[in-house]
Amino acid sequence: MSFSVTEPSKRQKWLAGILVISYALLTMLPLVWIIATGFKSSPDSIAYPPKVVFEPTVEGYVNLFTTQTRINQNDTTQITDDMPWYERLVREKGNTIVGPSRFSERFFNSVIIGFGSTFFAIVLGTAAAYAFSRFRVPLKDDLLFFILSTRMMPPIAVAIPIFLMFRQLGLNDTHAGMILLYTAVNLSLSVWLINGFIDEIPIEYEEAALIDGYTRFQAFYKVVLPQAATGIASTAIFCLIFAWNEYAFAVLLTSGTAQTAPPFIPTIIGVGGQDWPAVAAGATLFLLPVMVFTILLRKHLLRGITFGAVRK
Repeated sequence: MSFSVTEPSKRQKWLAGILVISYALLTMLPLVWIIATGFKSSPDSIAYPPKVVFEPTVEGYVNLFTTQTRINQNDTTQITDDMPWYERLVREKGNTIVGPSRFSERFFNSVIIGFGSTFFAIVLGTAAAYAFSRFRVPLKDDLLFFILSTRMMPPIAVAIPIFLMFRQLGLNDTHAGMILLYTAVNLSLSVWLINGFIDEIPIEYEEAALIDGYTRFQAFYKVVLPQAATGIASTAIFCLIFAWNEYAFAVLLTSGTAQTAPPFIPTIIGVGGQDWPAVAAGATLFLLPVMVFTILLRKHLLRGITFGAVRK
C-alpha cells in the first residue's frame, strides 16, 4: 500500500472542508446581516429579539437617496397612481420627499479619492521599487526600512500636524489633498510589495532586451511590467482597500466638498432618529466597488500572494 507524505487522506480532506466552510459562513454572517437589514423596515431593524424572517422592503434604499420630512398638516396632496413608486412609499409612512440626499455625492468622492490615490501610489511605487531593485542605491536597506516605518505609525499620531499643514496649504476638504495624503500613506506598502515582485524577475531578461537595442525605459515597460503585473494588481487591491475604508483622516480633514462615504454613512438620520435600514443600505452599496474590483483581479491576487514562494 502506497502512502504519500504530501497527499492528505480523505478524512483530512473532509475535516479541512468542514473547517473552511464553517469559517466562510462565520465571516459572511455579518455581511449577510447588513444586506438583510437594508431590506427591513425601521421597526423590524430594531426589533428585539432580532427578526430573521421579515417582509422585505426597499424603504431603506429610498431613505438613503432622499431627504424627507413629516407631511405638513395643511398638505392635502393625496396618494395617487401617477406618483412615482418611491414617493408613494414615503407618503404611506407619513413623510414627503423634499430633495435628494448627499449620499451619491459622498459615494462619488470615495470613487475619485480611492481610485485616484491607488493609481498614483501604484505608479510612484512601481518606479521606486524598480529603482531599488535594479540600481545601486546608497543605504538601500536603511531607506527601505525608513519607508516601511512610515506605515507603522498610527494615523492618529500625525492627524493634528497633518491638519495644521493642510490648513496652511489650503488642502482641507479638497479632493487633491485627500488623494495626496492617501498616496503618501499607501506608498510605503506599494514600494515594499512591488519591490519583492521585481526582485523575483531575472535581470537577464532586461539584459537580453538591452542587447537587442531596447532602451532602459523600453525594457522596463515591455519586459518588467508584464512580468510584475501580478504583483502590481495584488498591491493595487490592498492600496484601494485602505483608501476606500479610511475613516480617521476623512473625519478630520473633510466636512463637505470632499467628504467620503465612511464618515457620512453613520450620520444618516431619518425623520424619527437613526435610520438603520438606510445605514445598512449605504454600507451594502459601499461594499460593491471594492468587491467588484477584487473579483476582477482575483486571479492576480492569488498568484501574487504565492509569487516567488517556490524557487527553482
